[in-house]
Amino acid sequence: MLRAMIKLSFSLLIISSFSSEAITAEESPEKKGFAIAAEVDRRDEGFQDTVAVLQMVLSNRQGRESRRKLKIKTFEMAGVGIGDKSLVIFDSPRDVKGTAFLTHSKVLDPDDQWIYLPALGRIKRISSSNKSGPFMGSEFAYEDMSSREVGKYHYKWLRDEPCGEMTCFVIEAYPQYEKSGYTKLVSWIDTVEYRTMKTEFYNRRGDLFKVLNFSDYILYLDKYWRAGKLFMENIVTGKKTWLIWSRFDFKTGLRENDFSKSRLKTAK
Repeated sequence: MLRAMIKLSFSLLIISSFSSEAITAEESPEKKGFAIAAEVDRRDEGFQDTVAVLQMVLSNRQGRESRRKLKIKTFEMAGVGIGDKSLVIFDSPRDVKGTAFLTHSKVLDPDDQWIYLPALGRIKRISSSNKSGPFMGSEFAYEDMSSREVGKYHYKWLRDEPCGEMTCFVIEAYPQYEKSGYTKLVSWIDTVEYRTMKTEFYNRRGDLFKVLNFSDYILYLDKYWRAGKLFMENIVTGKKTWLIWSRFDFKTGLRENDFSKSRLKTAK
């Protein structure tokens, strides 16, 4: 995710040798958009696994805030046509402590997602028709919590333009998943480090309704950029959600079976 959430897919194989120098003005907007997304993905390969500690801050239209502490664990899947696996674990406050949310990302098939709710004592599968719903009362949807697989979207480059002190590619991504809550996502990606700076989300009617800003980037292991703060604003309801990272650990030794449904009730 929210890691700018990107991973190699089968459709990337044909252009896996692209570099930033290969993205040229002579390409069609569709090919150029795809090449940019592929380059973002390429630069994030090989992280293996991560454990992140963060805070989620929810704010309603009146500005009342509630805070939650959580961890996000991610396991990189290297196979063709499959996505990364992630596990979100809530540590506080008491009413959500122990809640665990597991995602097995896919490319064109619906992601597999389950949530364990301690108050109910059971594991619930998130149906494919509910993935546009809000995740734990936040402005992030369930589908936002899966990895942003390159093959999940069609792309189109729109333009290059200034973004702060940088220059950004502006590209559109159109979900191929038919039950997505979005008709398109528009992202600003810096032309030097290929970091996502902002994404706009358009609902099923084609209207802009959410904006996600990325900031406070830190470079880890001399290769992997991670945003220290994500800010999602629902411009229709006025509600806001911040994700504020306090720690990122890489290559911690997690294994694939740490991300199994059977371990949700005991996840820590």
